[in-house]
Amino acid sequence: MSIDTKTAAHVAKLARIRVEEKDLPALANEFNTILGFIEQLNEVDVEGVEPMVSVTPMRLKRRVDEVTDGNQQAKVLANAPDAREGFFAVPKVVE
Repeated sequence: MSIDTKTAAHVAKLARIRVEEKDLPALANEFNTILGFIEQLNEVDVEGVEPMVSVTPMRLKRRVDEVTDGNQQAKVLANAPDAREGFFAVPKVVE
């Protein structure tokens, strides 16, 4: 796949990036370089390769999932500009 200057201008417009007309060929070239790299990655045989978290073998830390700081509703609501009946009160925004 090859990106021309017209497509590069369209992508820049979609991304809401202002690109001068004189800079479009360089942008198209960068897009083509990125796409070429992606094509190279697609050629790599990854059959049987397990997904990894990191390039170094490591296990994620695991812990028991338990609530340790609950029952602080009054402290949390003390920071609110307006709290009613145990909840944050906000102005109505939808009619």
